[in-house]
Amino acid sequence: MHETIIILDFGSQYTNLIARRIREQNVYCEVYPYNIPLNTIREKNPKGLVLSGGPMSIYEEDAPKIDKELFSFEIPFLGICYGLGVLADHHNGNMVNSGKSEYGAAELEIIKNSDLFSDIENKSRVWMSHADRLESLPDGFEIIGRTSNSPIAAIRNIQKKLYGIQFHPEVAHTKYGAEILRNFLFKICKVKGDWTPAVFVKESIDKIKRQVGNEKIILGLSGGVDSSVAAVLINKAVGDQLTCIFIDNGLLRTGEREEVESTFKENFHLKLRVVDGAEEFLAALKGESDPEKKRKIIGNVFIKLFEKEAQSIGGAKFLAQGTLYPDVIESVSFKGPSVTIKSHHNVGGLPDKMNLKLVEPLRELFKDEVRKVGAELNIPKEILQRHPFPGPGLGIRIIGDVDKEKLDLLRKADKIFIDEIKKNGVYDEIWQALTVLLPVRSVGVMGDSRTYERVIALRAVTSVDGMTADWYPMDQKLLGKISNKIINEVSGINRVVYDISSKPPGTIEWE
Repeated sequence: MHETIIILDFGSQYTNLIARRIREQNVYCEVYPYNIPLNTIREKNPKGLVLSGGPMSIYEEDAPKIDKELFSFEIPFLGICYGLGVLADHHNGNMVNSGKSEYGAAELEIIKNSDLFSDIENKSRVWMSHADRLESLPDGFEIIGRTSNSPIAAIRNIQKKLYGIQFHPEVAHTKYGAEILRNFLFKICKVKGDWTPAVFVKESIDKIKRQVGNEKIILGLSGGVDSSVAAVLINKAVGDQLTCIFIDNGLLRTGEREEVESTFKENFHLKLRVVDGAEEFLAALKGESDPEKKRKIIGNVFIKLFEKEAQSIGGAKFLAQGTLYPDVIESVSFKGPSVTIKSHHNVGGLPDKMNLKLVEPLRELFKDEVRKVGAELNIPKEILQRHPFPGPGLGIRIIGDVDKEKLDLLRKADKIFIDEIKKNGVYDEIWQALTVLLPVRSVGVMGDSRTYERVIALRAVTSVDGMTADWYPMDQKLLGKISNKIINEVSGINRVVYDISSKPPGTIEWE
């Protein structure tokens, strides 16, 4: 079993980022809510604990607290922001409202050489996000760093290996954040850092073999990164016991079905069944323009066709899914129920009566880690670096009702857009690029004739995980070239616009 660091989540917006930064050091970590039973932590036998930030202050009446017995584990702790308050609260320190908020960049002055700050400049930029201040030192602690507004910005109890910092090392704005986390992991927790894609592949193959035995597995293959990596990994473990089902919903991009068939049948020799469901999906969507209803219709037809195909295989006992770690974290998160922005569908929506056990080989991984595992499995770069594509496909990139004519227009425009950004070497700089067919017509002139035709919106964003996104500042000459090509080559389009809204307030997809 690999070494583990546990992160206890107090509701910070940065908790997932802490986990990603630790994983980047080839150290395995898991995120749990702050009030997880102590036995769960004990069973994991962690090499260290990180206490995350959070939106509350430790002195507030309903502030989340941990069981004091946690400190009997005698392993290193790192408290970040609110986590510093947790350490102070348990060791008779006094955290108060400073009367002056400190959000954004601050200068950290290291006042005592420390294992936590080893090989870090004496004065460097750190990122603050708080309105509290540690007024008095907790018992047994010493000050190792300060800022102009926080005289006690970093502390340690070297005997008990307890460390607390008021700033966020996990964000890119903290100049030596990665080094601080590395020092905590390697100098204080003494981990080896041997959790690599190759190790993950080997462990996963063994685990899948143990879980599945000689039974059959089915997997819904979309051709996206997650389902592709899951399919190849499971196939490597159990070979012909796996059957992949690809459902062509008629809402795919140009050449998508053919690419999936050639890649997985020819390159990886997977058992692949392709279901042509285009007519059923379009018939079910006819006349529907409400985006949420469209998603539900697409999801329901998908489930119906998948279930029918799965039953025709016969004898399958397991259903494989490309569930990722952010989904797992979200399901057990400290942060209470959140507003549903829009619903999604995947094979996870299949009815209980199928009575299949789940195989989720990627549930420990973040998206960037899935790509590294995919590279280890020799999956082509074109699949691993592919931009995200929604389950409902082009059905939610046509604003309003969906029909074959609109889909054909959108496919042609989309192909031009994607081909051109690839040709000009910017595809990999963009997290997601897409085209949207708008429900308006506009007046135009082509030759000597007046036109009254459709409008295409182009959207390209940069992001880390899709939770937030900035619009991509595309070169104007390239935008002009793409616009001209779409208008000249796609009959029925006479205007192209570029979406320059970020997320928030806008979502990446328009529906």
